[in-house]
Amino acid sequence: MHERNVDERPVAEGGGGVSARPMLPKDRGGFIEKHDLWDEAQYAAAGQMRRVMDELGIEMVRFSFVDQHGILRGKTLTRAAVPTALRSGVTAPSSLLLKDTSGQSVYSVFAAETGVGVSGFSGAGDVVLVPDPTTFRVLPWTEHTAMVLCDVRFPDGGIVPFCTRTLLRTQLDALSARGLGMRVGAELEFHVYRTDGQELDVEHVGAPGRPGAPSRTHPTTRGAQLLHEEGLDAMQPLVDALYHGLTRLDLPLRSIELEFGPSQFELTMEAGDAAEIADAVVMCRAAVRSICARLGYHATFMSRPQGADGASTGWHLHQSLYELESGSGAFVPDAPGTVLSLLGSSYLAGLLAHAAASSAFATPTVNGYKRYQPFSLAPDRIAWGIDNKGAMIRAVGSTGDPATRLENRSGEPAANPYLYIASQLVSGMDGVDRGLIPPAPTTEPYAAAAEPLPTNLGAAIDALVADEAFRTAFGDAVVDWYATIKRAEFARYLRHVSDWEQREYFGIV
Repeated sequence: MHERNVDERPVAEGGGGVSARPMLPKDRGGFIEKHDLWDEAQYAAAGQMRRVMDELGIEMVRFSFVDQHGILRGKTLTRAAVPTALRSGVTAPSSLLLKDTSGQSVYSVFAAETGVGVSGFSGAGDVVLVPDPTTFRVLPWTEHTAMVLCDVRFPDGGIVPFCTRTLLRTQLDALSARGLGMRVGAELEFHVYRTDGQELDVEHVGAPGRPGAPSRTHPTTRGAQLLHEEGLDAMQPLVDALYHGLTRLDLPLRSIELEFGPSQFELTMEAGDAAEIADAVVMCRAAVRSICARLGYHATFMSRPQGADGASTGWHLHQSLYELESGSGAFVPDAPGTVLSLLGSSYLAGLLAHAAASSAFATPTVNGYKRYQPFSLAPDRIAWGIDNKGAMIRAVGSTGDPATRLENRSGEPAANPYLYIASQLVSGMDGVDRGLIPPAPTTEPYAAAAEPLPTNLGAAIDALVADEAFRTAFGDAVVDWYATIKRAEFARYLRHVSDWEQREYFGIV
């Protein structure tokens, strides 16, 4: 006797048709179908997701979205609750989109008028997490658990303007309407420390606006030996675990490297579709932290943790455009001896013109600006160079080279990938639209003649607020929302009395 799969449809009930949309009455009429939120590929992926859950015995699925800070948040649902979530999504408090990195609400979340400039947030009411089944992954570091990334919608089906995944896709759709696509590649640096096995204590417990003390850790590598084979070999059990974990998630892992600083590593990914790589970065960071934790390590994508004075971590974002019809690279130059096409040059000029404002997305933490140091393989000025790794933008390419691209070296690895990538697209395309011409490439990227990058988060936010290209692309409400949250975060930092101040002044004044 033929045993039917849970998603197999009898012909009499509409099975065997060309559509992947649910045919059974019990599967129809949910929030997702009502508001037409999935395409055929997503309906097909939802069916495949349920089949994989059956075959592998998946018992729990994490429905997660990426907040404004690039942090995954969501709910873990039991197997029995998944079908309903695939029809109607999962509810979550809207106030999650109005908090700073400490969990402190920046807006009046329980008031009728929150002050955010968008209706739908009063009373900390719910938003709906709409799963994207194409992102479904079985988690290799734990048993019988999977995850799926979600977009955020209002209960009436309307787009939540602060859904960063949607913000990126909106910009990519606009690019597609012009016959172009975007490829990106990611180089993510991070630190891995050994933990001392200490249990959580009172000192580690925090509150909104007042995080608890971090756990005590110890270095894993000595540092000062870039790409040292024996240094990486000493960490082979961790390297093996990262390789197996990331590849089993189908992430486009290219390399695992030992970086220059103590306890510093780097992962690189093959270039791919911008939206897919943004999702991959989210999953990669979550996987690295979880895999390390299970082996007695603490991984952090914080740019400049204490003890990392000589080697902060960055996120080098490679980017290029291509023609959708032909697939050919739009940055590849035609003229011998040049590094970029005319379109690529104008895109580069846009990146430079909006570098200060886009820093608010590329480097969204207080700590990240302490990475901008001269002669450190991190930029401190707004300049570009031909294959120069000290410049903010490194241009690589030549006539006929399909790998012609631009590399922004100013970002930090903790950045929200959707906002970081979208900020590059907005900046570059404004340069294209205005026909901007970049200055001559620098051979001295740390020379005083170039305009400095913002020296702190507050200065970057000021530049963003004043930037008309971002207001046009994202909308005033999004720019003001993001700026308000980040200004609140920066203000908390300025109010904090640091150990430097205590050492400097307590004994002499």
